[in-house]
Amino acid sequence: MKYLSIAVIAGLSLTSAAQAQSFGDLLGGLFGDRENKQAPERDSSETVIQPSDRSASVASVLTQSEAQAGLKEALIVGARAVGQQLSAENGYFKDGNIHIPLPGRLEEVQKQLSKFGLSGQLDDLELRMNRAAEAAAPQAADLVVSAVQSLTIEDAIALVQGGDTAATDLLRSKTEPDLMGLLRPYVEDTLQDAGALSMIDQVSEEYGVGQLGANARTQLIDHAVSEALDGLFFYLAKEEQSIRNNPVERSTDLLRRVFGG
Repeated sequence: MKYLSIAVIAGLSLTSAAQAQSFGDLLGGLFGDRENKQAPERDSSETVIQPSDRSASVASVLTQSEAQAGLKEALIVGARAVGQQLSAENGYFKDGNIHIPLPGRLEEVQKQLSKFGLSGQLDDLELRMNRAAEAAAPQAADLVVSAVQSLTIEDAIALVQGGDTAATDLLRSKTEPDLMGLLRPYVEDTLQDAGALSMIDQVSEEYGVGQLGANARTQLIDHAVSEALDGLFFYLAKEEQSIRNNPVERSTDLLRRVFGG
């Protein structure tokens, strides 16, 4: 699919002026081209890492600190860019890959009522839930950026030589439970601001799903948090895969060395 256009905000070390470009272009631009460049000097006392078979074209071996710094740089820039992408209007709502449907029984009722043109209230609730996820996307990205700092040198070494989405997969497995807890207050606030929480009470009773009772709001919040993170990690994984498989697009010396090409 075509990547959405995003603006690289001030504060990123990669540029001093915001520019509109696709997320793929932004991260791809970090990884240089296939031209061989002289490797930077490093402390001879530091342990070096041999490149894997898939990155055998790397000009020289990597230090542990290079592997860790390169991996973190890619994930941090990626998370911030995805946060901007998803926070745009319709970042979730009109993206078929990550659109957030109503949870469980509410979605079933919505589908039945839509056949008769009577699903308006539930459609509105679905829209408000996606708007809440869009509003919370920058906070979700910030939380992922913080979580990246927990990756160790050992993680970095394994991930540089790992599969196409190894970094995203490990980051998610190590941080998702904590991220869900940290993101929940943001999503709850944005659902409240969007009017979704007051609406869930109304539609649950009106459309015969009152059995949700007091748990209706909790279920809606939990569902929105889980789906919002799914969307964020979906695009992180897509971009990691693209970067690993397109070394011709790499530009900075460090990341070119770390990921090969």
